[in-house]
Amino acid sequence: MAEITIRGAGIFGLSVAWACVKRGAAVQVIDPFGPASGSSGGIVGALAPHVPEKWNAKKAFQLDSLLKAENFWSEVEAVGGQQSGYARKGRLQPILNDRGVELAHLRAETAQEFWQDNAVWQVVQSTGTDWEPASPTGWLIYDTLSALIHPRHACNALAMALHAKGVAVQADGTDQGQVLWATGVAGLQDMSAIYDRVVGAGEKGQAALLAHDARGLPQLFANGVHIIPHSDGTVAVGSTTERYFDSADETDAQLDDVIAKARAAVPALAKAQVIERWAGLRPRSHSRAPMLGAWPDRPNHFIANGGFKIGFGMAPKIAEVMADLMLDGRDTIPDGFRVTDNL
Repeated sequence: MAEITIRGAGIFGLSVAWACVKRGAAVQVIDPFGPASGSSGGIVGALAPHVPEKWNAKKAFQLDSLLKAENFWSEVEAVGGQQSGYARKGRLQPILNDRGVELAHLRAETAQEFWQDNAVWQVVQSTGTDWEPASPTGWLIYDTLSALIHPRHACNALAMALHAKGVAVQADGTDQGQVLWATGVAGLQDMSAIYDRVVGAGEKGQAALLAHDARGLPQLFANGVHIIPHSDGTVAVGSTTERYFDSADETDAQLDDVIAKARAAVPALAKAQVIERWAGLRPRSHSRAPMLGAWPDRPNHFIANGGFKIGFGMAPKIAEVMADLMLDGRDTIPDGFRVTDNL
């Protein structure tokens, strides 16, 4: 008999399953569509921090998670034998005007305060290489906290690590023990129907994969586009944010605009071939923060949902706090992240 049943094999479900298995719990994972079948099967994977100012619990939680990520993914890869695509290579962003330069210097000071010796945010001069975003001021922001991951590969790496521990993702099964609902957009829709209010919704994103080898270089953020040099020799660019759309899984001219912006920002991508176009729905909670904790009025049922754009960056810490809650009864979920904040 399982002590923990995980419903959903996206990044939240698999990460929590992994944390529970490491603590010796008997776990089963159930998802009729298999690992990474929803938005967790995407291609971008920018693990980028919030700006280091106006500090709050959400930003502190994210910082802790980003700092845990290297050990988290190294262990997953070692146990399962599959690469996640994780790398902490930092991020470059262009500074567009003099006011932006001034603000970037101020944030360098607050980064030192909040990030301490764990990472830096600094203003650097452009060197004119072809893997730098065009900057009208000649200055760039470089931070060493940002990391990248290949979402699809990372979920498969977690599934392989769980398999190595005797836990396979099942297409169907009966709930046993405590149950975690990490069912993404479908889960938000179900909860909205149960509570007769908008608990959350799916928000469409579109992204593309380009054939260009920039492995080992920093990720870029320019023209509102994340540009991610994956370790498999591809570059992901994305993504759109669409609340209203005709088709959830089809790409259109909005993705063409994203690709054009990436090419305009980075000379190295000007002629890179598009090898994949991707679209999917990302689960956005009503509060826009991850939604974690016990399911009210349903004893022994829990929720981990609402990863939206930051799910992979938050996953190591979310796995830890949900394992604390479900296995030890210890609630370390910060205010603003609770299920009740969305009901």
